[in-house]
This record gives sequence, structure tokens and C-alpha cells, in this order.
Amino acid sequence: MDDLCFDEGNEIEIDFELDENVKKDIEKSKKKKVPKTILENIECIVDGLAKFKLRDDFFIEAKANIDFLKKKLDLSPIQIVFLSLFIENSHNSYIEISSFTRILGCHLISLLKYTHEIEGLEENHLIRSNVYKGRKSYTVPYEVIDALKQNKKYTYKSLEGLNTIELFTEIENLFEEFDEDTLSQMQLINELDNLIENNPTLNFCKQVKIYEDSFLNNKNFGLFMFFCYRFICLESEKVNLSQIKEIYENKRDFSQIKLSLQSGKNELIKNNIIEYANDNGIANKEVYSLTNKAKEELFVDLELNKFISNSDNGLLEHGKIIEKKLYFNEGEDSQIKKLQDYLSEENFSTIQERLEKQGMRKGFACLFHGSPGTGKTETVYQLARLTKREIMFVDIAQSKSMWYGESEKIIKRIFDKYRGYVKSCKTTPILLFNEADAIIGKRKEANSNSVAQTENTIQNIILQEMENLDGIMIATTNLTQNLDSAFERRFLFKIDFQKPKPEVKAKIWKSMLPSLTKQEAIELSNSFDFSGGEIENIVRKYTIDSILTNTKPSIEKIRMYCKTEKIENKNSPKNKIGFIYYGKTQDK
Repeated sequence: MDDLCFDEGNEIEIDFELDENVKKDIEKSKKKKVPKTILENIECIVDGLAKFKLRDDFFIEAKANIDFLKKKLDLSPIQIVFLSLFIENSHNSYIEISSFTRILGCHLISLLKYTHEIEGLEENHLIRSNVYKGRKSYTVPYEVIDALKQNKKYTYKSLEGLNTIELFTEIENLFEEFDEDTLSQMQLINELDNLIENNPTLNFCKQVKIYEDSFLNNKNFGLFMFFCYRFICLESEKVNLSQIKEIYENKRDFSQIKLSLQSGKNELIKNNIIEYANDNGIANKEVYSLTNKAKEELFVDLELNKFISNSDNGLLEHGKIIEKKLYFNEGEDSQIKKLQDYLSEENFSTIQERLEKQGMRKGFACLFHGSPGTGKTETVYQLARLTKREIMFVDIAQSKSMWYGESEKIIKRIFDKYRGYVKSCKTTPILLFNEADAIIGKRKEANSNSVAQTENTIQNIILQEMENLDGIMIATTNLTQNLDSAFERRFLFKIDFQKPKPEVKAKIWKSMLPSLTKQEAIELSNSFDFSGGEIENIVRKYTIDSILTNTKPSIEKIRMYCKTEKIENKNSPKNKIGFIYYGKTQDK
């Protein structure tokens, strides 16, 4: 192969004497119609290499294509040759330089002098290298292919100065590339390490560096990042050995990790970063999860819901709560006003600090109990509005899954999520467990069926979380006679919402139906034993009737609404509230 030299300009210079035929070929090449896209020109170069190898004739034949790509991609001629070969082999995640010798018609040793040109491609992030067992290979990132498809020069996106959400988006992209075999295990680890190094101000990255200085080594780094990726990006609380196996390309490496995990000698277990999953009180050495300690240290500045859902962030903003005047009996009214005073920002912070100094639990757990329709849930909304706190609303029905083990995971995730909000929100939000009868009732016998055991496990999780609560939790319930004594002890404030007395009901009637006279409001309140919610139902019927008839219903019509509001069957016992599972009801 003749020695060729390439200048830094736009034209290729050849350092040997050209005869007239060669000069004619060059002129002919210049006049040849050049394709207009990057990929078409790359294809011409690959075709030329297949025909002429890396000889003089190739550079004459492909001169116009090389000049086009030099201007478009800002690369040297020999870099264009190698990039074209990498693109041609981009289906392979392990491209070795030795595979180019056949198409180039030369020995491997002849290509070694172009190592710095290949390194230039790597520095420009057009290819990635990987060394495994002493053998170096390359891959072409998907984003490079995508840019070239769009006839654009690939511009590397800086991965410095990311926020936490952007960081985990990049982590997710890397694991997806690994799953699609466009990244090797070593490349994945290198790219993850670069992300951590390039974003040293993020809490997550700071904590990872602390771990690295203490116990996190190269063998466990990929595994550790895999747990974080699955927890944040896939909303997966547990990771089993089969899933862990997928991130190891070498069976021996996986076998060593598996042995260290099951024996408890892995540094991640020894340092309380991951733990065995709890399977009905027994440690399952086939399944693992991040510990609460790790989550609290790593994800302080993460709003976890942004990785779990594309919907709103899961908090009801206090500014969106509509003001509503509520009326209570004197006892409840006094307690609610006192709680509002406690939850005002200036008082809440002071109370928490004092409690903590005295070694007491500083969380506020409140129980609102009483008959349906007495304003328990609405009171939580109005407290949030008045104290400028967001609400994290928990739907109990969705939290109780028919699949064994799933409910425990959901409950844990709820509290993990809330802890993230407590740390990231300016004002501590309220965690609302609405209609919590199903999760705070008396626990079942230890020898009960698996469903009962699951319910007991859920309750134990909630009790432990209440013990460690660092925020505000409010649970509402219609029943208290079945309340487990362990829950009763953990609720700091308990407010009994009783049905309103006649004078209070008269205010509710007058407030909701201003057209009523004072005497009519008093008469309705004395005649019908309604809760505030039932009165609201009647007022809604009144409003609908007004819209349809374009007239205001008479007081007689309102009385008729009142008489049909309650459904009572004196011959049937009152229905019990129970756990809903498999479409049936199991009595407590």
C-alpha cells in the first residue's frame, strides 16, 4: 500500500507524481455527481473500499465523497474512512479493528499507525470503546446513527450540570441501550461512572462518591446502579437474581456476585444499602431491595413521582382547593381550630424542634373519625388550604392489591414517596389516608389465611412508618370500634366528627340554600336528622331541579327530597365494612 498523507484543508494531496491518466481520473471524479446526504456518501466510500481497497485508486474515486463529508462532519479523510467502516458494521456491538483488514486489503499492523485517528473519533463521541479480557472493541452509539440519518453532524450533548431528573433520564437511556445490546457491560459502567463524575453537585452523585470512598468498588458499582435505576425509573421495589443475571455478560462474574449476595458477604448488604426481601417475615435470599437508609441518603432531592408517572406530580396543591365554609358542633370546632393553629408553618416547625430535642417523635398523626358525611375529608382539604400545605392523597382501594406481596410494595412506596416530598417541598405536605377503615382495623390471628397475613403485614408496615413519621399524616374513618389499639396509641390527635346539632344544621341549610328563610332552615334541621353531606345531596337535587324547570322548588318539594334521602331497611342488619378482594367482601 502506498504511503498517503492528508493535509488539514479541504482537498486531498497525494505525494507522488501523477501521470496524465490519473489526472484525468481525478478531473472525472470531481465532475461526478455527489450524493446529497451523509449516509449516501458513506455508502459510496464503503463501495469504493470494497472495490479498490485502501489504495491510490480509492482516494481518487472517492475524493468527492470524502470532500463532502469533510465539510459536513469536520473530520480528517482517514477518520471518514474509519467512521464509514464503523457505520457499515454498526449492527455489531463488538467491532474490532481486525475486522477491517479484509475490506482494506492490508494486515492489522498496517492499521496501527492510524490509532490516533480512531481515538479522535472516540474523543468526538462518534464511537465507544470497550476492553474485555485484553481485547478492545468498539460500538457506534444509536444517537450518532440517528443524527446521520437526519443528514446532520452529530453534536455530543454535554452531560454536565444535569439536575436529578435529567440524570436519571440519562441513566435510564443507558440501561435501555444495554438491554438492546448497543452497549456492552463495560461501556455501560464507564458511561454511568462518567455521569457521576460530571455531576458532582447533585446529592445522589455526592452520596455515590461517599460510598466509593468507603466500600463501593468496581465489582459492585454496576449492581448498585442497577438497583437505583429499577427503583427510580421502573418503579420496581424488588430485584430478583434472574434480573441481576441480565446485567452480567460473564457467567463467572454473576456466579461470584450471586454467592456474595446469598451469603450476606456482599459489600452492599454489609453496608446496609440493599437487603433481603421480606417474605411473610422470612428473609428471601433470592430477592433484594434498597434499604430505607439508602433511599433516604440517595434520593433526598428526588421527586420520585416524576419517574413513576407522566401525569401530575401526585400532590394536590393548596392553591387549587376551593374555599368552603364548614360548620361543626362546638367540641369539634374547637379541636379543629387548635389543630389548624398547630399546623401553621410558624408553629409547626417550632413544635417539631422542641419534640426532637426532648427525644420524642416529631411526626403529627391525626385520626378523623365519625359518621359518613360529617366533613372529615373536607376538613383535611380546608386545613391544607389554610396552612398552605399540599396533600398527597392515598386511595386505599388502589393500595390493596389482589396479588400477594404487591400491596406491601405499594404501601412501602407510598411512604417512600411521601418522605421524598417532605424533603423536597418548602412546606411539609399532608399525607391523607382517606377512608382508612380497611388498614387500621384489628389485626388477624397469626394462623389465618394468606390474605389475612398480607393485611397484617401491611398494618405492621404502616405502624412502623407512623413510628418514624417526620411529617403530617391524617387518616379518616367511619368506624372506630374496630380500631387496633396499636394504631390508637400512635395517633396524636383524634377528632370525633359527630352529626351536627340542630342549630349547626340550620346554619348548614342556610349556607347551602340562602333562599331559605331562617325559620325554614330551623324547621328542616329539627325535622330531619341529616349530616352535612346528606344536606349537600338534597341541595344538589334542588339545584338540578331548578336548572331543568327554570323555577325554584318550593319548601314542600325540599321536604319531599328530604323524605327520600335516606334508604333504610329495618329488617336487615346494617352492612359491615370489609376488605374488598377478588370482587367479594370479607368481614373484619
